[in-house]
Amino acid sequence: MGIVYVLNGLYFSAFLFLTSLGLSIILGVMGILNLAHGSLFALGAFMAAWVIGVCVNAGPTVGMIGGFVAAMLLAAAVGFVLENTIIRPMYRRPLEYQLLITFGALLVIEDLIKLTWGGEAYYASGPFDMMGRVNILGGEYPAYFLFVMGVTAACGLCIWLFMARTKLGIMLRAIAMDRDMAEAMGIPMRKLTILAFMLGASLAGLAGGLMVPTSPALLGIGMEPLIMAFIVVVIGGLGSLKGAVLGSLIVGQTRSFGVGFFPELEMPVLFLIAVLILVARPQGLFGRA
Repeated sequence: MGIVYVLNGLYFSAFLFLTSLGLSIILGVMGILNLAHGSLFALGAFMAAWVIGVCVNAGPTVGMIGGFVAAMLLAAAVGFVLENTIIRPMYRRPLEYQLLITFGALLVIEDLIKLTWGGEAYYASGPFDMMGRVNILGGEYPAYFLFVMGVTAACGLCIWLFMARTKLGIMLRAIAMDRDMAEAMGIPMRKLTILAFMLGASLAGLAGGLMVPTSPALLGIGMEPLIMAFIVVVIGGLGSLKGAVLGSLIVGQTRSFGVGFFPELEMPVLFLIAVLILVARPQGLFGRA
C-alpha cells in the first residue's frame, strides 16, 4: 500500500512540476506574477479533451499525441497574445498592477473557454483506458500515471539542457539574474521575454492536457493547480529548476499521504510548510537571496 501512495505522490508532483516550472520561468525572467497561469492550464485541458474526442476514430494514440501538442500550441499562442497586449506595459509597474491585470486576463480566458466549449464537462479517458495497468510489487497500477511521470521527466531534462547548454537559455538566466545589466549588455529583451512567456504558458497547457485522461475538463479546473504551483514556487525558490523539482516532490507526497491519512488537514499542512519556509528562508530552498 505504501508504494501506491509514493507513486501517487510522484504523479501529483509531475503536474505540479510542469505548472510551477512555467510559472517560475515567467516570474523569474519577466518579473510578472501571472495569475492567469491557471487559465492557461485550463485551456490546455479543454483543447486536449476536444482533440482526443475529435480523433476518437483515428485511435487513442493519435488523439493523445495530437491533444497534447494542440494543448501546448494553444497555450503558447494565448501566451504570445497576452505578452504582446496586456503584459508588456506591466514590466515596470508595481506588483498590484500585475495582479489586477493578470486576474482580469484569468476571468476573460475563463469566459472564452465557456464561450468556445460551453459549460459542460469534457471527458477524454481514451488514453488512460488504452494503457491499462501494470504489475508493480504484486499490485496493479495505472500505466498512464507512469507515462505522465515519464513525460514530465523528459520535459524537465529538456528544459535543463535548454537553460544550461544553449545560448538562448543562458541569456534567459542572465535576464532573471539582473534585468538591467542584461539589457545594458545588448541582450534582445523583447524576443526573449516573449519566448519565456510562451515557454511557461506551453508547460501549463501541457500539464492541463496530461490531466484530462484522468479528470474531466471543467470550468475553473485551473484554480487548484495555480494555488499548488504558488506553494511549490514558495518552497523551491524563484527561477530554480532544482527548487521546482524538490518543491513539487514535497507538495505531491504531502498531498498523496494527506489524502490517505489526514484528508481534512491536507491543505493546512501544505500552507504550514510554505509559511515555515517563508519565515526561515524567504527566498525558498534554492532561490537567490
